[in-house]
Amino acid sequence: MRWVRALIPVVAAVLCLASQALTYQPPLPVEKDHFVYFVDNSGSVPSIDSSLNAARARLIAMLHDSLNYKPDIYVVGDQNYFTQLIGGNFPDWGAAAALPSLHRIVIKSPEKFNVRRPLAELLAHEYSHLAVAKRVGLYSTPRWFDEGTAMMVSMEWSWSDNVAMGEAAVLGRFIPLQDIDFVNRFGETRAHVAYAESYLAVSYFVKQYGLASLNLFLDQIERGASVDSALMAATGSDRRGFEQEFRAYLDNRFNFASLFMDTIYFWMALAFVLVIGAFLAYRRRRRYYDQWKEEDRFESKDFEYGDPRHPEQTDDEDDEPWRS
Repeated sequence: MRWVRALIPVVAAVLCLASQALTYQPPLPVEKDHFVYFVDNSGSVPSIDSSLNAARARLIAMLHDSLNYKPDIYVVGDQNYFTQLIGGNFPDWGAAAALPSLHRIVIKSPEKFNVRRPLAELLAHEYSHLAVAKRVGLYSTPRWFDEGTAMMVSMEWSWSDNVAMGEAAVLGRFIPLQDIDFVNRFGETRAHVAYAESYLAVSYFVKQYGLASLNLFLDQIERGASVDSALMAATGSDRRGFEQEFRAYLDNRFNFASLFMDTIYFWMALAFVLVIGAFLAYRRRRRYYDQWKEEDRFESKDFEYGDPRHPEQTDDEDDEPWRS
């Protein structure tokens, strides 16, 4: 009988999963000019399509590519279906995935999951991965370049990224660019630094050498050149040399002073919010007080109870002879 009792939780879990699989209905395709959508909430397709078309325009300008194909875009609210679509395990902190070989993007629906990022950002980020993969064909760029380009296109740099990089500078936790290839194995905090650093590396590349050099780098990768050779052709430095100059840029930009300024701005902003809140609360209390004072003016408190020395006698007794 013990083995029967031991099987009960397993059977219950299987039945639960089966029930979820039966109740969830995968979305039907909705085809647009440049994308095919599989979205649980079909009413959100116009806004999703608008966001992706804006990202597409930025990518065409940046990568000098036509992007003349229609990827499949999934925004789904079922965890099992999400896992099935991406075909494998995924980090707990992950909210979306791009599968270039399948021309597919899969995103957890913000209506069902706490993805902690706007849907438009996720869409642009993942579409960038597809675009970079198409640009270099059978080969691949370093992970830092891929992620940094995605962050630039989705325009997702924020104050928290500044703080993360400031902390990494103070604690000596900058990540070598080649180690970012293993970002899916990182914990959430280290992954945050890896993504922020990737954005800064591509931003530095573009500012220092320009889009023409960026595309020369991609051309070399597309032809099968090594990362060392591609960087040498585009920047005049191999991977080690580029890493050294980028690290010097990071050391100059992020340090204890930058971290202090970022955090002091936060506390200043918080203090400002608290002051404004206190002022509004004071105004509200003052308004109620003035309202009570105004109402008080119309309530008489000068009541006549007669002569206090002879309380049984009232002033109007003379006017009421019938009382005698």
